[in-house]
Amino acid sequence: MIEGIFLSGAHVGLRKLRISDIEGGYGSWLNDLEVCRYNSHGRFPAAEEQLRKYVEGLDGRAADLVMAMIDLEDQKHIGNISLQNINYIDRSAEIAYLLGEKDYWGKGRAAEASRLLISHGFERLNLQRIYCGTSDDNIRMQHLAERLGFVQEGRRRRAVYNNGKYHDIIEYGLLKSEWRVV
Repeated sequence: MIEGIFLSGAHVGLRKLRISDIEGGYGSWLNDLEVCRYNSHGRFPAAEEQLRKYVEGLDGRAADLVMAMIDLEDQKHIGNISLQNINYIDRSAEIAYLLGEKDYWGKGRAAEASRLLISHGFERLNLQRIYCGTSDDNIRMQHLAERLGFVQEGRRRRAVYNNGKYHDIIEYGLLKSEWRVV
């Protein structure tokens, strides 16, 4: 068993993000245009000191549960997943992903990590709704959201400027009553 694993699946474990993760691949992921193609990272260079402050600032922040995705076989930090903007009155949170290690793309690791964190959100944090949004050209994320049972709820037109043009953001939501482990 890998030290510090909080939630564990067949191939992926989730643990608290650590300062030592910055010295691994994490910092380079944020400066990799392919990794950051569909998110807001990569617009400005990520500096180690900024990442250090970010990770240190996560302690005690009840509105953000940011977890490192660990491949259990390789014992490698391959990405991050979070429930963020947790609203304890409305019982909702946004799920977000950063799968930085390209060798793990397309292998189901993000889906497995999602199932772990979504179940935790509904079963332990008593959330009623988890939502996410993605660029209209991020087909892989759209398929992941739909495979997990998220329902397309709307579209924010021309909401993000990325890769030289404006894109719509497709909004997805998943209610606790709709959740089933898929």
